[in-house]
Amino acid sequence: MARHVFFSFQFSEDNSRAEVVRNSWVTKRTQTAAGFFDRDTREELKRQSSSIIKKWIRASLKGTSVTAVLVGSKTCDSRWVKFEIEESKKRGNGLLEIDISKIKNFEGKTSRFCGWVLPDDYAGYGWNKHNGHDNFGDWVEKAYRQANPE
Repeated sequence: MARHVFFSFQFSEDNSRAEVVRNSWVTKRTQTAAGFFDRDTREELKRQSSSIIKKWIRASLKGTSVTAVLVGSKTCDSRWVKFEIEESKKRGNGLLEIDISKIKNFEGKTSRFCGWVLPDDYAGYGWNKHNGHDNFGDWVEKAYRQANPE
């Protein structure tokens, strides 16, 4: 069954790496993604108050069942990633995290990995190390089932 996934990541550092994950996901049939917005939207949001940004995040989470936290070098310090995780938990979304630091950005560079941001009871994967392109759908399904046991 198709899952609707919210992607949580630190935009300024990891947008191009997150695009690799997102594009891998949405090119598979019947998959949808949330939590992505273009540079113009991001610049507009940066000028808004915290309450407007929180409202946007909550609206973007609507209709999703899993949140994928994409971890790079600055994710651990992102207040908005932390907020997205808390809101995802409130919604009952399945959660997983993926180390995207070894995905090359548009300039062909990798970054450092800041560390896992979710508690140990959530699965963490390396996009390159664990063949994320082929396995992401299984990871999403596993996260969903962990949050929604039958």
